[in-house]
Amino acid sequence: MKDTQYPWIKHLVDWGPLIAFFVTFKIGGLMQATAVLIVVTGVLTGLGYFLTRKIQPMPLVTLVVVGIFGGLTLWLQDETFIKMKPTIILGLFAAALVGGLAIGKPPLKFLMGSALELDEAGWRKLTLRFALFFAATAVLNEIIWRTQSTDLWVDFKVFGILVLNVLFMLTQIPLIKRHQLNSPAE
Repeated sequence: MKDTQYPWIKHLVDWGPLIAFFVTFKIGGLMQATAVLIVVTGVLTGLGYFLTRKIQPMPLVTLVVVGIFGGLTLWLQDETFIKMKPTIILGLFAAALVGGLAIGKPPLKFLMGSALELDEAGWRKLTLRFALFFAATAVLNEIIWRTQSTDLWVDFKVFGILVLNVLFMLTQIPLIKRHQLNSPAE
């Protein structure tokens, strides 16, 4: 079975755990939400693998980090670990993108190459911009969880990061258009 037979599974794996975390937090608090996040992330990643016979790199990294930091949160009853999870994931993504650039292989080309056709300069620029965005968002997560209430941090994690991602992606449209290969005829 190919993932094209189940186009909805990517969205379910990406958004299901976040929605479950948010709803459970509002009902039962951070520890219960963390437990639900671990379980739902594992179940949906497993379902995605069962249906498509592959796991994308980002959900796999998320599963590992959620398991480790969520597990530490529950085991030690310390919310610090789950609040650091977005920082760790975003930092890992930023480092992977910079590392790929350093060896001359922009990882975004591998991850998004089927959706976008850009020239090499475009892939390098887009990869660097994503790396900087992920690093800045990781720093912002650190500032917010260390200085604000848990309620505000959860709202930022669920809605703030989403809005920042959408705004960032919209600002990349001109770069993508400038470097796109096989542009439609005008």
